[in-house]
Amino acid sequence: MSGTPRVVVVGDVITDVLAVLSGPLATGSDTAAGIRFSGGGQAANTAAWLAGQGAAVTLVAAVGDDETGRERVAELTRAGVECVVERHEGYPTGTVIVLTHDGERTMVSQRGANLRLTAGHVEAALAAAPDAGHLHLSAYTLLDVGSRGAGLRALAAARERGLTVSVDAASAAPLRRVGGAFLTWVRDVDLLLVNTDEATVLAGGLDPAAQARALTSVAHRVVVKRGAAGAVWVERGGRVETAPAPGVAVVDVTGAGDAFAAGLLTAWLAGADPRAALGRAGDLGALAVTTVGARPTR
Repeated sequence: MSGTPRVVVVGDVITDVLAVLSGPLATGSDTAAGIRFSGGGQAANTAAWLAGQGAAVTLVAAVGDDETGRERVAELTRAGVECVVERHEGYPTGTVIVLTHDGERTMVSQRGANLRLTAGHVEAALAAAPDAGHLHLSAYTLLDVGSRGAGLRALAAARERGLTVSVDAASAAPLRRVGGAFLTWVRDVDLLLVNTDEATVLAGGLDPAAQARALTSVAHRVVVKRGAAGAVWVERGGRVETAPAPGVAVVDVTGAGDAFAAGLLTAWLAGADPRAALGRAGDLGALAVTTVGARPTR
């Protein structure tokens, strides 16, 4: 998108094993499903959606020194993402089994080489991107103890270079495990994105606008993603904007939050006001749920 600076995305590259279940999971028995293998990972997905909007984007990540890792990097490169990856021999490229049914998804994860992302690699990648204007961090990098140093260094190095910074809170269960430390790690970021479950972990059982308002004590701007109920944007200065979600037939919600983040960033970084940025984010999220898989289709 014209006017959007280069975005450096730091985080995970994953192979998704996506099973679209024909009905509720029959525990201890068989459930028919359509199964496909595709690229995934919150950071990689967001980078692919950013590139799909015409943004210049660099992905900083780690993969295994294996065929799967080479396939994941190649498909991202074809999508227009500049990939700066560490390859780790003896560690597999991450894999997630995604079970999806009736608009919900359950994930079983092997983080693999993502846990080996190093602070030095992140530092070098940022130094090699002098045209970067924004850093977007997948919080999985912070929530996994093995990669936490890389995530913290990414935030610090971005501030040192004068980049604006956004963080996607990633997932409620690991947020619950690390507790309040997460809010310390992301203090004073420009933009924090959370879904309703993550907002409840971080701010308690308030209404979404109140949750976002509470979290502006940490971040300058907070967006709560509410799925089919739309989204709310709250700024530290008090501004509140809400937006409905477009009404579409949901096929698969995998990657919808990543598409939303990419739409929000491309619009906001290009100078759009919060209402317009939320609208763009909602449109891209709605597009994502109408197809199977976490990435934009050609």
